[in-house]
Amino acid sequence: MSRRTAVIADDHGMYRMGLAFTLKDRLGFDDVEEAGSLDEALARLGENGDIALALFDLSMPGMASAASLAAVRECYPDLPIAVVSASENRNDVLEALAAGVNGFVPKRLVDADLVAALQAIVDGAIFVPSSMALGAAGRTAPPAAHVIDLTRLTPRQRDVLGLLVQGRSNKEIARALDLGHGTVKIHLAALFRHLGVHNRAAAVAAAAPLLAKL
Repeated sequence: MSRRTAVIADDHGMYRMGLAFTLKDRLGFDDVEEAGSLDEALARLGENGDIALALFDLSMPGMASAASLAAVRECYPDLPIAVVSASENRNDVLEALAAGVNGFVPKRLVDADLVAALQAIVDGAIFVPSSMALGAAGRTAPPAAHVIDLTRLTPRQRDVLGLLVQGRSNKEIARALDLGHGTVKIHLAALFRHLGVHNRAAAVAAAAPLLAKL
């Protein structure tokens, strides 16, 4: 019988420790893998096929914004993913939900409410506290025109993009950056989304002129 494992990605070790205890003691998880950056979290997801929940902070190394989670959702379409953040900014909530997360959980929640929120997400619900409601009738702002801004990429994403433009394969990129193949795929998915393209050739065509100007 496989063990039920969660991943917590947050650069505050004490918070990870407390959240890990809650997941094990109150929600019945067998194991919790901790990560202090987005890259570390991606590696944990790529290494373990039994992950049943992934929780991400928004203010940690490698996390440009909640939109960074869209690539994680694309690569793990059935995995319950949630933001657990000190931020209660409405734009962060909207961006996270647009990226496909299953919930946005404020860190300020007391223990009982935190457990209820996480349990709802594990059970397949979309959780956003009523205090963070997204506006009357669920209206959101219209999408902005697509703009390519390579300065918004994380350093690791820029590294992957540079090697992609050089014509390197996924295997070569993984070897050059000491990354797992699954991690490279997630970074490429994030890059394709950022560039507004759907394949490697289009990504190179879109990014090469812009990289030359950086």
